[in-house]
Amino acid sequence: MDALHALDPVVLARMQFAANITFHILFPTINIALAWVLLFFRWRWLSTHQEAWLHAYRFWTKVFALSFALGVVSGITMSFQFGTNWPGFMERAGNIAGPLLGYEVLTAFFLEASFLGVMLFGHGRVSERVHLAATFLVAFGTSLSAFWILSLNSWMQTPQGFEIINGEFHVLSWAEVIFNPSFPYRLAHKLLASGLTVAFLLAGLSAWQLLKRKSQPSTARVLRVGLTLGAVLIPLQILVGDMHGLNTLKHQPAKVAAMEGVWQTERGAPLLLFAWPNEKTRSNDFALGIPKLASLILTHEAEGEIRGLDEFKGAHPPVAPLFFGFRIMVGTGVLMLAFSWAGLWLYRRRAWVAEQLPRPLLWGLTGMAFSGWLATVSGWYVTEIGRQPFIVYGLLRTSEVASTTPAPYIALTLAGYVTLYLFLIVAYIGALKYMAEKQLEHGPSTPVRLTQSRSFA
Repeated sequence: MDALHALDPVVLARMQFAANITFHILFPTINIALAWVLLFFRWRWLSTHQEAWLHAYRFWTKVFALSFALGVVSGITMSFQFGTNWPGFMERAGNIAGPLLGYEVLTAFFLEASFLGVMLFGHGRVSERVHLAATFLVAFGTSLSAFWILSLNSWMQTPQGFEIINGEFHVLSWAEVIFNPSFPYRLAHKLLASGLTVAFLLAGLSAWQLLKRKSQPSTARVLRVGLTLGAVLIPLQILVGDMHGLNTLKHQPAKVAAMEGVWQTERGAPLLLFAWPNEKTRSNDFALGIPKLASLILTHEAEGEIRGLDEFKGAHPPVAPLFFGFRIMVGTGVLMLAFSWAGLWLYRRRAWVAEQLPRPLLWGLTGMAFSGWLATVSGWYVTEIGRQPFIVYGLLRTSEVASTTPAPYIALTLAGYVTLYLFLIVAYIGALKYMAEKQLEHGPSTPVRLTQSRSFA
């Protein structure tokens, strides 16, 4: 118990919030893009009347429902922590954070929840037109939810459109608050990350079905959709990531310096492929890099200047988590590029016959099934840890808004959260494996649906 009392309550509170948001972010990352993929499956069914597309829609609707349930539960838990662990944040910035979170609930969550029931249980009970509209509204709601949440998070990274009165933030312009300098890049980056997460989940589960000889009528089509989606989105993500990096260099140079391991301001900074950041000596051990490439990428000039961490003493984030987190994200992206392009090329060479794909490729795609989660979490850590020691960048320190809850209580609940979340993650992946290997049962008779789809057409 004495050891627990010796721990820093602020660090424990940050760890607890990190555990909650790490678990929560996994499921919206799937659902944002999966909802639009379901809309595509639904449209293909109406356009072609091929049962494979309906089968794909039904199977992946179950995945969406399971992910939605876990996302809602973990989101509610996370929102409570604004009051329990960070009461000072809502006291100081509640005039901005409160309405944005409220807009997300009123405009996005209610929209998703209202039409989710129709989407899940309405096929064969409502017209094809109504069911398609319900699917679209759920997809729109998931994206709208991302819009509001990322608007708030981006404002905390690049705040504008406010004034401070007696230590409290007050809005001067909602347009400036919502559309702050980093918001467009962060929103685009997140939406593309969601698309890539779903692309490799589609491909990974389909590859697993082929390996285990559990192919379903939709397996080949879903695999092609996943590979195509991945192959198209990863170059866009690289482009948006470059634009986002330039924006971060402008507004949060300390974050970029930590990501690149730049301790002293320099021109022609190398791109470090590997190093071990040493906070004590303020240097990099075992550094292996490409000369001048970091400056070229970040400033688009080989001799471009990158400000070093020495300019932000006492006000820069810890270096190692950002340095390694950024490289995990980028490395995962490179693997996504390789697997999606190679997989699509081989699939086309096999005349789109899924059963003829090489088993090493199928095993590789299976291993990449949750690669989107790895890239998302590592990128999110870079974003959030990179804001430290501030909760509102440059204006409000995290230590100023933490609760006074004793460290042992925070440690106890942290252990409980981590234990529960690990169990739920294992159960979730196990449920997906079970569904992938189980033949999907059909619902209402096909003739009824065909009649409805023809009347809709």
